[in-house]
Amino acid sequence: MRRFLALACLFLALPPAPAAATSACLRGVNISGAEFGTVPGRYGFDYLYPSASTINRFAGLGLSAMRLPIRWERLQPNLHQPLDPDELSRLDATVSVATRAGLRTVIDLHNYAYHGKARIGTEMVTPDAFADVWRRLARHFRGEASVVFGLMNEPHDIPVDRWLLAANAAIAAIREAGARQLVLVPGSGWTGAHSWTADLPTGNNAAIMLGTVDPGQNFAYEVHQYLDADFSGTHAECSRGADALKAVERLTGWLAQNKRRAFMGEIGASGNRGCPEKLAAVLAHLNANPHAWVGWTAWSAGELWAPDYPLRLDPAGATAPVVAAIQAAARAKPSCEP
Repeated sequence: MRRFLALACLFLALPPAPAAATSACLRGVNISGAEFGTVPGRYGFDYLYPSASTINRFAGLGLSAMRLPIRWERLQPNLHQPLDPDELSRLDATVSVATRAGLRTVIDLHNYAYHGKARIGTEMVTPDAFADVWRRLARHFRGEASVVFGLMNEPHDIPVDRWLLAANAAIAAIREAGARQLVLVPGSGWTGAHSWTADLPTGNNAAIMLGTVDPGQNFAYEVHQYLDADFSGTHAECSRGADALKAVERLTGWLAQNKRRAFMGEIGASGNRGCPEKLAAVLAHLNANPHAWVGWTAWSAGELWAPDYPLRLDPAGATAPVVAAIQAAARAKPSCEP
């Protein structure tokens, strides 16, 4: 209780957050590359942060957000130790380019609830270790209103109750560091929108993640949804596009019932016949429910994707119709609400 009161006092003592930190729409794309390759890897060969030309190319389409997947081990090679200065410099430069282009950046630890081969919630990677990296990131970026904190990409084999402990520890650390930006909190079991209310082997996200605690009262659940047969996003076909839309509609109802918000961190489609239209239908639903959805970022742009990767977003390539659908959705009304 004393710690909670201290956090509350700290939060109330901070100056009002800039409007951009809470109210602007998150409508954009993932731009991959910084999460690629083995660790540590050679920069420019095994992994790569987005170039200014790539960022500006997508900003020019009228998008407002970039989800930036990065690797925890590169940013913080040793747990409970300072962030790597070279990697932090690359991250800083990328955020600066995106901000100048008018994009908000979702910093996404793309690690599936692992640091190396050790999972969060084990003796090697405790919730406190996870909180530590976010405390350091929050201190560094607390003055950047254009930055959003995406706690973790797709935890999948950690029990939801253990994941919740780690997530709450990270959120508390972010607020203790004085950062007030939006925090995105996934569930476990790959955080699928279609399975959010299901009894998964890892637990029920809908029931357990209601225990998320944010002293700053500025968080949203992050979910992912693909359109292929197993909702994995690993196939070019989109045979379950209609089912994906129904799943997202059900989740919208759950969010409204529980007075919570969500963010669609990954959704993608190939340029196959009918797929761009199915993607557009889901994005239209998200846009039409701004009280429930803070936005979305489509999967995925990036310079290191193989040319034949079916979900590679290329305005001049096979997925040009998909990019056009994303562009139209990004510019649609109504705008997001805080």
